[in-house]
Amino acid sequence: MILGTLSSSAGSFSELRRGLAPITDSVLSDRLNELVEAGLVSRCVSDGRPPGVRYALTDAGAAIVPVLDQLARWATDHLPPTPGDGC
Repeated sequence: MILGTLSSSAGSFSELRRGLAPITDSVLSDRLNELVEAGLVSRCVSDGRPPGVRYALTDAGAAIVPVLDQLARWATDHLPPTPGDGC
């Protein structure tokens, strides 16, 4: 969901938090750190007052978004809407 949110534009932590509710701050922070370490997201700190942090997709992150979109379409077409529906 974070990669999908960043696919439309870069964002600050608070912008991502609002767009991904109901995720907690600590979980979002952990996931962003993992995505940065994996090279899918970049973390840019501005020199302004107060300093700001923006997150954006790297080239590798942007390249994986279409794959994730296809996976989401497959899940919609082939998985039941809720657990326990059917056999």
